[in-house]
Amino acid sequence: MRTIAEFSIPYCQFLDADGASLGSLPPCAENREEIISMYRMMMLTRTFDTKAVNLQRTGKLGTYPPAIGHEAIQVAAGASLQAEDCIAPVYREIGTQMWRGVRMEEILLYWGGDERGNDFTGPRHDFPWCVPIATQMLHAAGAALAYKIRNERRVALAFIGDGGTSEGSFYEAINLAGVQKLPAVFLVVNNQWAISVPLELQTATQTLAQKAVAAGIPGIQIDGNDIVASRHVLGEAVERARNGGGPTVIEAITYRLSDHTTADDATRYRRQEEVQAAWQREPIKRTRAFIERMGWWTDAQESALKEECSRRVETAVQSFIATPRQNTDAMFEHVFANMPRSLQTQQAMARRYAGR
Repeated sequence: MRTIAEFSIPYCQFLDADGASLGSLPPCAENREEIISMYRMMMLTRTFDTKAVNLQRTGKLGTYPPAIGHEAIQVAAGASLQAEDCIAPVYREIGTQMWRGVRMEEILLYWGGDERGNDFTGPRHDFPWCVPIATQMLHAAGAALAYKIRNERRVALAFIGDGGTSEGSFYEAINLAGVQKLPAVFLVVNNQWAISVPLELQTATQTLAQKAVAAGIPGIQIDGNDIVASRHVLGEAVERARNGGGPTVIEAITYRLSDHTTADDATRYRRQEEVQAAWQREPIKRTRAFIERMGWWTDAQESALKEECSRRVETAVQSFIATPRQNTDAMFEHVFANMPRSLQTQQAMARRYAGR
């Protein structure tokens, strides 16, 4: 018996949990303006996220998926892309969307049950939120195929969770991307839990990045709480795809610090010690420590940023609350060119109930 194939999965981390360098840093770590901009967006994302959960708890928002703990990988993904590129998000990529110009009030509209929130500001070619698991992978692969056929130097980036990598759509998308050498990046946000199912009960693989091997494309694992590693690896993968080098699967190790959604209670299936340990590795604390070590950040700047984030979020909330509600006809519009009789009956019924 002889070995006919071997593979290895590299791991990338530049900063420890205290924001200290573990060795030489890549060029992106010297870009003070971008690092500070990313930190500011991470803080805005968390401030918004906290407010959105509070709105849901007080009945002003529907079921909402918190992004707390994912800020570094989300913002780094946004910073790695050009405006002409596209993202295919899941339902938690608030930081990426905000970086790309989606307004906070639009995000609130969507999670408040108003589809006008998907008619968002920012790149009109970005895909909207995707609640079905893994279907966004196929959307990204399709977009990347279109870019290749049109000979456009554009990249499609898809997000997927750890549980989503067990779906057939995940394998179908990376297989097509590998065969066609598509300009795509598939970002696996491994937050350790697929709702209440831990990683070890989802897959027997040592890493999720190695699933790329089956598609014949590179796979790499990174510390997704490390803003420098996230920006560096994502930037390299995006430019590799843009320049004809083909797709990459990136597994970002992070942790979901909150519930899966506001309809979930994670205390029923996670140990408190595990969550407390994860808080010691969280991305905002680490990024702030790094920029302080670099001499780029002060307590005064931190206080000013917190005030600014609170003010901006509150302004967005007031705009969301002041938005006139749609009438019930909105549920029936833009579905059929000629509405069938069954829906006409439902529309009339909805009007009667709305009138009450």
